[in-house]
Amino acid sequence: MSKLHSSDYIIKVLKKKGFVFTSQKGSHMKFYKSGRIKLIVIVPANKKEIPVGTFKSILRQSNLNEKDFR
Repeated sequence: MSKLHSSDYIIKVLKKKGFVFTSQKGSHMKFYKSGRIKLIVIVPANKKEIPVGTFKSILRQSNLNEKDFR
């Protein structure tokens, strides 16, 4: 099983990979990356541990893999 990451760490990695903060609604932050494929990622804010299913959803939305978060 993979290590649980905090939302702060996930946001830090997304920004390093070129994602830009777009907006926030409640406790969900939206990040955007343009290019050949436009990507939008939703991340729950201010969480110490993101559940595994939510993390897998973030991976699918961002087109990244678990190695990018190590």
